[in-house]
Amino acid sequence: MPRRLIRKAAGFFRQPLWARCWLFPVWALLGLAKAAILIVPFHRIAPHLGRRMGVAPWIPLLAPAQEARALQIGRVVRLAARYTPWNSNCFPQAVAARVLLGLHGIPYVLNLGLMREPGTGELKAHAWVSAGRICVTGGASFGEFTAVGVFVAPALAATGQA
Repeated sequence: MPRRLIRKAAGFFRQPLWARCWLFPVWALLGLAKAAILIVPFHRIAPHLGRRMGVAPWIPLLAPAQEARALQIGRVVRLAARYTPWNSNCFPQAVAARVLLGLHGIPYVLNLGLMREPGTGELKAHAWVSAGRICVTGGASFGEFTAVGVFVAPALAATGQA
């Protein structure tokens, strides 16, 4: 057990300073997002995801510094999600990424999608966030899932940029 703790601590200190500083707050944010998803009806959460823009996919344009920060946000959200004792699947990760991107003033698009499993016909849902060319959370899911809801950063929707 001590060797495992030493290995985990060494891995933590190998992370960039930004990720080390944000790891615990993002971990807590994932917990809050998961609790909200379980307790609060979706129609109450939806207005906080961004401005609903139908189902047309959007790709906001970002400056290089914004793309770099979006990459950092995606990495720390995925890292924190690996260490939660609860299931931090795509939707809590998308909510956490949306909050962080909003805090940093980075235009984002949060997508909710569905797909039917080819063999079984089972319906699967997925949430993913993109910022410019960066897939912040959820991977490049446009090819697999059909978007049923698109939420964009409120400032982005107000300007009409995409």
